[in-house]
Formats: sequence, C-alpha cells, structure tokens
Amino acid sequence: MSLVRFATAEALFETFPELSQRISAKPSQQFPTKFLQALVAAGQLEDAVTFCAYLLPRREAVWWACRSARASSDHFAGDSAAALLAAEAWVKEPDDERRQAALELGTRGHCDDALTWVALAAGWAGGFLGSGPHLSIPMPQYMTARATHAAILISASNVKRDQRPAYLQACIADGTRLAENGP
Repeated sequence: MSLVRFATAEALFETFPELSQRISAKPSQQFPTKFLQALVAAGQLEDAVTFCAYLLPRREAVWWACRSARASSDHFAGDSAAALLAAEAWVKEPDDERRQAALELGTRGHCDDALTWVALAAGWAGGFLGSGPHLSIPMPQYMTARATHAAILISASNVKRDQRPAYLQACIADGTRLAENGP
C-alpha cells in the first residue's frame, strides 16, 4: 500500500516551501518517487535524502532514520543507544509517552550524533512546539523531516568515504520502498 500522499513532486514542494531552498532541483509534475529516482540518477544523493525525508509520513520517516542509522554502524553506546531505542519504541507504539521519552533523550544529546537526530525526529512527530494557558502551537510537520534528514546525513559520516555514495543510495532505496509499500 503506497504511502505517497502527493500526486506530484511539485505538490510536495508546495506543501513544504522550504524544500526549494534545500534542494537544487526544480519541482516537476513527476510522481514523487519518480522525481526521487531522477535525483538519484543525476547523482544528487543529498537532495534525494532531503526529498525523501519530506515525502514520508512522520512515523515512516522516523523508521527510515532508525534503519539508516543502524545500517551505518554496528555499535552504539550509552545515551546514543538509548536514543535509538526510544525512537524505535515510538515507531512500534506511537503514543505520547514514547514520543516524549524520545524527545527528552534527543534534547539532551549531542548535535553531531546521528542518534540524537533520530530521537528528535520521533520527539518532533507530534505534540506542541510551545503551549501556554491561552495558546498552544502544534509541532510543525517539517520538524520530523528536518531531523530525519540530519540523522541520515550524519550517519553517512560513520561510513568510509568511498562507501558513502553506496550507503546513501541504499538508504534512498529503503526510503523509496517505505513510501511505495509501507513498512
């Protein structure tokens, strides 16, 4: 069952205007997964990661970030491992308690740690950006995409330089499969 919520790449760009500043390719009338494949074929792997992060629904984007982080390393220690496990727990059971736990670990993590961003992706997948007695601001939908993007690109830095293109292509292929077929 396809999880693609947009009829064209252009519709995704219209929903998330910041994509125009984050991706050098211009939006097209192509179906989003075709646009994604065109980015990969053109060697624009970072743009493809960015596009896929915005294309996926939040839960699947977090799952994609978790899977990509696991593919980049076979060892995680301490708080990093806890952040990954918290994000995975939220993916399996996306309730507010698990989201809050992931958010807490993410906000305590290091900004150069991919697993901090994985936890933030889960933590930012709902709830409120801010709230007060008379005003609550829902978490913007793009926050999970931003964190997913950061998690995957930082995870790529854990891979040997000559293996990064293959790693990113595998991540993008996995993200595309999630978009087309669901988890």
